[in-house]
Amino acid sequence: MASESTTLTVPGPEGPREVRISSPSRVLWPEAGLTKLDLANYLAAVGEAFVAANGNRPVSLQRYSGNIEGDMFFSKNPPKGAPDYIRSVMVTYPSARSHPQLVIDEPAAAVWAAQMNTVVFHPWASRADDPDNPDQLRIDLDPQPGTDFADAIPAAQELRKVLDEAGLTAFIKTSGNRGLHVYAPIHPQHEFLDVRHAVIAAGRELERRMPDKVTTAWWKEERGTRIFVDFNQANRDRTIAGAYSPRAVPQAQVSCPLTWDELENADPARYTIKTVPQRLQEMGDPWAAMHRKPGDIDVLLQWWEKDVENGQGEMPFPPEFPKMPGEPMRVQPSRARKPEEQSG
Repeated sequence: MASESTTLTVPGPEGPREVRISSPSRVLWPEAGLTKLDLANYLAAVGEAFVAANGNRPVSLQRYSGNIEGDMFFSKNPPKGAPDYIRSVMVTYPSARSHPQLVIDEPAAAVWAAQMNTVVFHPWASRADDPDNPDQLRIDLDPQPGTDFADAIPAAQELRKVLDEAGLTAFIKTSGNRGLHVYAPIHPQHEFLDVRHAVIAAGRELERRMPDKVTTAWWKEERGTRIFVDFNQANRDRTIAGAYSPRAVPQAQVSCPLTWDELENADPARYTIKTVPQRLQEMGDPWAAMHRKPGDIDVLLQWWEKDVENGQGEMPFPPEFPKMPGEPMRVQPSRARKPEEQSG
């Protein structure tokens, strides 16, 4: 007996494409009862805004062998048998190894990814035609135990002021889970390490203004009940869920762009693959104008240099990165203390 399948007609820049969806009734979100076809229909419905946010960028696909409660793996390069409208771009990873990475250019490519059981899309902060130089500064505000989404809101609002003082225009979206993501469009004139330093500078300034509410401490034991500014998401090949990307959480929430006026009363539970298409149709895309007026990170880099002069230098890198110049030891502080200090 032939396997179950259906075909979606997806509008695109060169006319409609037919995308086959196998096992469309497979349940991906058991608690919400949402299927693979629901996911494909969602991506087709938000396709234009999705591609505007995530297209023409190297992207990693977070795929599942069954549903979101099962095994997960990442795809970075196009698999064999990918349609001819799926392309790749050569990128260099922190290890200095180069490899082709997927690029999404049209809504049909996102729907094809759903056919491949992709739930979460992780685009780079740089464009496919210039993968070494980000055109987005991204800051992940991550609630720590004892804090929640509501605690991230005032941190994001103050961060907007910080970036404005640095000459940057901030845009906001939910993470699709408990946190918030703040983006600022920038001219692609600096490599990832420079942009990372700019993010650290902004995070430290935010921390100075809200020391009881915000932390840049890399080690969890030092963060306390504060919002963590995850500066390491600004590194090469470190990504966060893209705008309009679904998340692998029980109610199929979406990483949803917001206007700043909405943020005060925002609730991430309201933005799901069931509700976001209508929201987008009714109010439009809050990020539509993001890249019309990119800014520069020069002021933030000046803040970084000032912090370095004052003794605040490089921060730890993720464990999979090679040892970086000026980096402190990658040992959590409680383990780094001398035995006599621990016994005293």
